[in-house]
Amino acid sequence: MARQAHRQDPQGDGSGALHLPFEPEIFAKHRINAVYVGHPLARVIPIEPDKEAARRSLGIDAGETVVALLPGSRRSEIQYIAPRVLAAAAEMARQRPGLRFVVPVVTGLRHVVEPLRRQYAAAAPIELLDGRAHEALAACDVAVVASGTATLETALFKRPMVVVYAMHALTWQMGKRMAYLPWVSLPNILLKEAAVPELLQRDASAGKIAAATFRWLDDPSACAVLRERFLGIHHELRRDTPRLATEAIEAILTK
Repeated sequence: MARQAHRQDPQGDGSGALHLPFEPEIFAKHRINAVYVGHPLARVIPIEPDKEAARRSLGIDAGETVVALLPGSRRSEIQYIAPRVLAAAAEMARQRPGLRFVVPVVTGLRHVVEPLRRQYAAAAPIELLDGRAHEALAACDVAVVASGTATLETALFKRPMVVVYAMHALTWQMGKRMAYLPWVSLPNILLKEAAVPELLQRDASAGKIAAATFRWLDDPSACAVLRERFLGIHHELRRDTPRLATEAIEAILTK
């Protein structure tokens, strides 16, 4: 989350450039002026992602049901989250053998994910991708996503999702004391409600993840409603960010 803030006096006579629409209000409470400039991802990701082209690129047939698994981009996240997500994939594959799973893996971490795949989901049809997260999200029918920027990317691709997060128990307890919102994922924060399920810590079990994923796959009408809400997020975030950010910075420099 990029921020520019400048304080010249106790009244907070400054300005800043922010990428999320709720941020200026937060800064205003601390007497820091801020300007919302839109999110750069909203300009990179198309309003209408090309699902068919993404599937062709990944070698996925049009009629296949695809679940994208994004268990985090850092080693620490993967160690706590990937076992749960992969075990959920194994459970889903057991219940519905026709499913196909794709896992975009950050460069340099394939050697971390591959052993976990063999341990927790050896029999499931899971393909590890070298990067290509945006193609995976464009191609999938539903995604299981670690809480973070990837949830916003998934929303911009208009895909239903199940948000998952887990960490060391002590870190979790410390984080709970600092929480100031009832949600952790950006889509829910932006929509100001639990539009997508969040399965955190003990709730992030293989069974619960699988059940939440199936609920999306079994309810096309709910997916259609969510898609329209995500389209609204996309339009709200899609601004002329370079120009607006430049103007916000110039406003600081000319004070």
